[in-house]
Amino acid sequence: MQTLAELGQAVSEQRKSLGLKQSEVALRSGLTRESLSRFERGQLPEFGSRKLLAVLAVLGLELNFAKTGTSGSLDELRRERGGA
Repeated sequence: MQTLAELGQAVSEQRKSLGLKQSEVALRSGLTRESLSRFERGQLPEFGSRKLLAVLAVLGLELNFAKTGTSGSLDELRRERGGA
């Protein structure tokens, strides 16, 4: 995953696969349903790490880090991936 929108989509898919409603996940993670909804739809410019970790915990997910390549700058990564 490279963007917040992709992360939100993955959270949405996991939530649905568990049969959970946005309101349930939001309540259990300490968010509003609207905030979770906007995150899942990729409509938030940022989503804090505490919020993200709380949502992931509710969904039984955790963060893992992986190297994406040897490029150093964001522009190089975009070019490497065929972006602008």
